[in-house]
Amino acid sequence: MLFESNSAKETFDFGLELGKKAVPGQVICLDGDLGTGKTVLTKGIAAGLGITEPVVSPTFTIVQIYEQGRIPLYHFDVYRIDDPDEMEEIGYREYFYGNGLTIVEWSGLIEDILPRDAMRIRLSKDASKGFDYRRIECL
Repeated sequence: MLFESNSAKETFDFGLELGKKAVPGQVICLDGDLGTGKTVLTKGIAAGLGITEPVVSPTFTIVQIYEQGRIPLYHFDVYRIDDPDEMEEIGYREYFYGNGLTIVEWSGLIEDILPRDAMRIRLSKDASKGFDYRRIECL
């Protein structure tokens, strides 16, 4: 599936719809260069789950947990993970196979430990289509 966004709001709204359809135990992997909208998309997903608190990228904490929605949201940013074994220390299985929705930004860095049925989304820019354009591919 391909979605083309021309604004942060459209990217957020795409995420909102994903969040409304999310189910416990689901893992969504987000990949793309810096500034492609991974966190904006995550904010939309969180809103679709009914989460109203501010959602920020957990770049330095690796995982941020939001429990106020209809199901918990476990938001991972693994950009700073040097070795997938570091995920063991965090107890990733508890999240990936738990009762909430797990979002993993920069998932390509931990490919070997991702569930096979994870939804994979690739975000990219195309400057020729405008500064705010984003291509969102669900693989």
